[in-house]
Amino acid sequence: MPIKANAKKALRQSVKRARRNLLATSELHSMRVKFRKMAADKKVKEAAELARLIGQKLDKAVSRGFMKKNTVSRTKSRLMKTLNGLSKQV
Repeated sequence: MPIKANAKKALRQSVKRARRNLLATSELHSMRVKFRKMAADKKVKEAAELARLIGQKLDKAVSRGFMKKNTVSRTKSRLMKTLNGLSKQV
């Protein structure tokens, strides 16, 4: 455990940020699972709306610094590839 006041504050901040990042990460994960289920059910309109929201959340994750830019880029690319494949099928 930290002894100095600034170390105690840094610990409080890191715990708070970790909790916030974990919530955001789990929300992104659940949204991606929901997108995959919609894609499997061929619900194109709902999947397109959800893909837009996921893209916004991923961009926010990059700006907050808990996800890397290239990881988010790859994820968004795969998401759109799936969505475009759905659009062509229907």
